[in-house]
Amino acid sequence: MISTGNDIVVLKAINIARTRQGNFYGKIISVSEKDLYDRQLAGRIPLENFVWLSWSIKESVYKYLQRITPELIFSPARIIISQILLPSDHRATGLEGRGFNDALVYKSAVTFGDHTLYSRSIISEEFIFSVVNHADHFEHTCWGIRLISSPEPAHQSEAARVFLTERLHTLFPADQLLISKSPHGYPVILKNGAQIPIPVSLAHHDHYVAYSFQLKD
Repeated sequence: MISTGNDIVVLKAINIARTRQGNFYGKIISVSEKDLYDRQLAGRIPLENFVWLSWSIKESVYKYLQRITPELIFSPARIIISQILLPSDHRATGLEGRGFNDALVYKSAVTFGDHTLYSRSIISEEFIFSVVNHADHFEHTCWGIRLISSPEPAHQSEAARVFLTERLHTLFPADQLLISKSPHGYPVILKNGAQIPIPVSLAHHDHYVAYSFQLKD
């Protein structure tokens, strides 16, 4: 079964001083992940960015696996990032696309129980955005990020659905599309009233919304 998961963290909305405290970041990253940061990433990205990058990856993993195991409970400490490769090129990546230029993004490998998943992440001055897939390639993954006018929860949710629907209409221009919720709470796409097998994930934080969906395996 294919799935997708994504998450976004707006950097102006985080508390940097609190994030850098061990009793806070210890709830998000494991001892092995802190060691990974100290050995390979310290001096290359700020600790607070690493912590929230880890959060965005782990939240994306949870969303990916929730579609497969609906009763799953989010537990960041059980989702372990074993590898992070930094971008070799720091040019801007854009805000919407299909697949990623691997030279421009952070590439990670993640384990959760028997599952090994892979992520692509963008860190800009404004946000951290991550998408997860079961394979270490993303050519069939569509994704987008958008700045919105209000951080109110109702507006965030509506803006995310509108953004996704606009993208889907470029693929299915003649169809009536609706973003709904499954009985387990994750989003699904209805085309002409029937659910279609395209997994989708939505995310929002502060003044940004994001989506991802997987076209095929």
